[in-house]
Amino acid sequence: MIRKAKPSNIDKIITITRTCAAYMISQNIYQWNEHYPNVLAFENDLARGELYVLLDSASENLMGCITISTLKDSEYDEIDWLTVDGSNYYIHRLAIHPDFQHQGYAKKLMDFAEDFVKNKKASSIRLDTFSLNTRNQQFYKHRGYQQLGSIFFPKQSDAPFYCYELVL
Repeated sequence: MIRKAKPSNIDKIITITRTCAAYMISQNIYQWNEHYPNVLAFENDLARGELYVLLDSASENLMGCITISTLKDSEYDEIDWLTVDGSNYYIHRLAIHPDFQHQGYAKKLMDFAEDFVKNKKASSIRLDTFSLNTRNQQFYKHRGYQQLGSIFFPKQSDAPFYCYELVL
């Protein structure tokens, strides 16, 4: 089950993202760390009504999250996007607890996000993923996203993040 997050979900979301960060670091993927994602980012997502959670339908255990946003981060300004700015959505902070990874749950969240954005009649979906996370890169390419350029988040890593866009 996927629904909008509630304030009471923030602590569990932080636990999931920190567990994901530790899991990625154990695989030499330094995508997330103690600086990001953080409580403030999720509180802002929640306040804008853009944070969604994936729950186990039987137990209502929180398994993952995704942010589906209309806000364009300034880091994206230098990217030569395929569509004109204005009618775009941005995916951020997609996370599935490592206990539930490789079971199709990230696909479910992305299916939900893509259907949501299509229903809003947006022109595209944009996102970024870490250049050293080849699994994520393949995941997005398989879904039809086109890699367009690189950006940097110095507090996260010295390596770049690749930007992708799916034209709808």
